[in-house]
Amino acid sequence: MSQIITLTTDFGLQDHYVSAMKAIMLGLAPEARHVDISHDIPPQDIMAGAWVIRNAAFLFPANTVHLVVVDPGVGTNRHPIAMKIEDQYFVGPDNGIFSLFYDEFEYQAVKLNNEKYWRQGVSKTFHGRDIFAPVAAHLSKGTDISELGDPMEDLVTYHWAVPIADKDGLQGWVVHIDRFGNLITNISHDLLGEVIGQNKVKIYVGNTMIKKVVSTFGDVEEGEPVAFMGSSGMLEIGVNKGNASRLLSVDKGAQISIVLKK
Repeated sequence: MSQIITLTTDFGLQDHYVSAMKAIMLGLAPEARHVDISHDIPPQDIMAGAWVIRNAAFLFPANTVHLVVVDPGVGTNRHPIAMKIEDQYFVGPDNGIFSLFYDEFEYQAVKLNNEKYWRQGVSKTFHGRDIFAPVAAHLSKGTDISELGDPMEDLVTYHWAVPIADKDGLQGWVVHIDRFGNLITNISHDLLGEVIGQNKVKIYVGNTMIKKVVSTFGDVEEGEPVAFMGSSGMLEIGVNKGNASRLLSVDKGAQISIVLKK
């Protein structure tokens, strides 16, 4: 095993929650290296967490364990799970947090019902500390995923709306807004090339119209909106040295229309 454990949560760093999980893992796996992917996932925003872990996980060495806790249903009948996807391991709630993997990858999943690998005295409201953290620590030490519980096949899945293409162009939606206020859409590089190609377009977002897709922020004047392909391979709308979400008054779920010039 790589002995790397990543952490992705909506806990923030104001309280003790992240440190408590690390304390449990260090007690069980003192040689493990902890990497914080993000603790600033918006509270209870499962799909924001799904986006972040999907874009980070496969950059890590083989056999990394990813502990992901965005868990508004903690203490309910939602299942705690562990999964192996490719050469990476994932631990978290079965609430859709891993949805963005399911269409693209085969996975092995288990329900975490072997209490041998839990912390004693499980809290109803802190499974991150009492179930997920100890399980992640055991995985990092080489415990086989099959020992952690019973196999699962039907996992909770959320889907973002699929972009719509027609003779006039493309319609998509803002699926994520990053810390800089960039509007990340569900329009991929490949889809944009397939539908739009080298044709001239008008891009409408909120009450703003952008005339073309460029390479980077610096291709427009400071304070101007810009459309570009982001590092995730999806079309993004930003503002050079500004916050697109705030300046364009656009929130997650907003429509993006790319219209072919006639």
